[in-house]
Amino acid sequence: MTVTHAPDPPTGWHLWNEESDGRVILLYRPDIFSEDQDLPPECIPTLLISNGSRANRPGASQLTTDTWHAALTLEPDIDLRIQAFNTRQRAIEGGYALAQSFHAGEFDFRDPYQVPREAYFTRLDSVLQTTE
Repeated sequence: MTVTHAPDPPTGWHLWNEESDGRVILLYRPDIFSEDQDLPPECIPTLLISNGSRANRPGASQLTTDTWHAALTLEPDIDLRIQAFNTRQRAIEGGYALAQSFHAGEFDFRDPYQVPREAYFTRLDSVLQTTE
C-alpha cells in the first residue's frame, strides 16, 4: 500500500506520529497538557486514524481491517467520538473534521465520563475558549 502523507493538522492539533501503514495520531495542545497547567498529560485529547481492529481484547488493534476509523479520545478508555470510513483518505477528512469541531467547542466532552471531574472540565473549557 502506498501511503500519502496526512495534511497539516487543524488548528490546535499537532501531528504526533504518522506510520508507514497509514496510521495517524494527532494530539490536542500538547504544550499545555502538563501538571504545571492543571491539565494532566494522561488526559490529552487524541485523534487516532487507523484501520486496526476496534475489538476490545488484547492485541486486537494490531489486526488490520478494511474499515478505517477516526477515534477522538479524551484520555485512555474515554471515547468522545468514533467514526468509520471505507478509505484512509475519508478517515483523515472525517477525523480532521472531528478535530476542528472539538477545537471549536462543539462537543459536550462531559458526557462520556461516569464520574464528573469538574475542576478538569472547567480548565478544559477555558482552553477551548482561547486560541493558540
